[in-house]
Amino acid sequence: MRPAMKPLKPLDEALAELLAQARPLPATDQVSTLDADGRVLAQDCISALQVPAQDNSAMDGYAVRCADVTAPGRVLPVAQRITAGSACAALPPGSAARIFTGAPMPAGADAIVLQEDCQALAVERQTPSGSAQMPSGSGQTSPDHGLGQVQINARPQPGQWLRHAGEDIRRGAVVLTAGTRLTPATLGLAASIGLDRLQVARRPRVALFSTGDELVMPGTVPPGQMRPGAIYNSNRFFLRAMLLRLACEVSDLGIVPDQREATEQALQAASAAHDLILTSGGVSVGEEDHVKPAVQALGRLDLWQIAIKPGKPFAYGRVGPAHFIGLPGNPVSSFLTFALLVRPFVLRLQGMADVAPKPIAASARFAWPKADQRREFLRVRQHPMGGLELFGNQSSGVLSSAAWGDGVVDNPAGQTIAPGDSVQFIAFSQLL
Repeated sequence: MRPAMKPLKPLDEALAELLAQARPLPATDQVSTLDADGRVLAQDCISALQVPAQDNSAMDGYAVRCADVTAPGRVLPVAQRITAGSACAALPPGSAARIFTGAPMPAGADAIVLQEDCQALAVERQTPSGSAQMPSGSGQTSPDHGLGQVQINARPQPGQWLRHAGEDIRRGAVVLTAGTRLTPATLGLAASIGLDRLQVARRPRVALFSTGDELVMPGTVPPGQMRPGAIYNSNRFFLRAMLLRLACEVSDLGIVPDQREATEQALQAASAAHDLILTSGGVSVGEEDHVKPAVQALGRLDLWQIAIKPGKPFAYGRVGPAHFIGLPGNPVSSFLTFALLVRPFVLRLQGMADVAPKPIAASARFAWPKADQRREFLRVRQHPMGGLELFGNQSSGVLSSAAWGDGVVDNPAGQTIAPGDSVQFIAFSQLL
């Protein structure tokens, strides 16, 4: 009599159980801010200054007192010229200052008038011989009524085109919190408060290997000479790339011979120097494979049947101090279970708290009339006219569906889809 099948485990339950095992790795690295993209912060970034450091101009134009310009057309002498990074004097009453974007506001000024709303007027100077000479515009920052005049053609409002000191960042503020995954924008933010080095989580060390005598590495056998039943090992390529994008150190152990002793040796050697061992294939219930008994002999293994399509078979266990995760062998199943389960696990190892992808509502441009008992992840892409279009073949072995698409529809179990329905879309940019 065949044993009763275990009930399928909901994805959210499986993810919660998996993340409960993912304690942040000990030790951290200090790296240059220039080299920290994709790493996870190990400590808060606290600002020792305010940004901007002082009130400054948001545009090129003229700094004025609003009280001096009660109507358009007022002509004021230009007292000084202020560039970004320069010092400036207080603005004398009844005058204007030529000012450029990012330059400090002179004391007394309370608005910027855009240069498009102003007209520069030259003032003649008298030389010792009595002949007239035009002003040179030397760029001094001290008061100098020889810089000409300006006609203000728009009435300013107090505070217009001003950036106030500290409006972006206050001194002592936590700018980035520990557990933040660094991006180009956050690296720029860290640099803006003077941080040239950052404390980040250590890179997870991951051993990646495949088993199966049917697997062939591209480049070793031409397509026309492939033996019957042989397939190229595609999973190894996308799994390695996905791990590298998660800031992992990857040891690619290649294809392990399909023998029990060789499998145990590979697992034991990998467990001594890695935080995670990742394999694909050989984790289906009842499948004849050496990975399962080898892991069980060296440690422990839990086989899960997860209620998702594609990607039902999944294994988690331990081999010595290392975590072990076994993914299904079908390419799309392996791709999606990595994105939905392994990616959050690896990020949690680095101390990241918020690891869930963030779906957005989108409109379906397709029909999915047959509901499945499992939660489905349908490969789709965004249509130029709006909404999502569906790849025609949703089989778990059709890797071209993932290359064609730019995300998946997270479709609940038992749910059909009609054109125009609102669906939950997860972009691959969220998962990769």
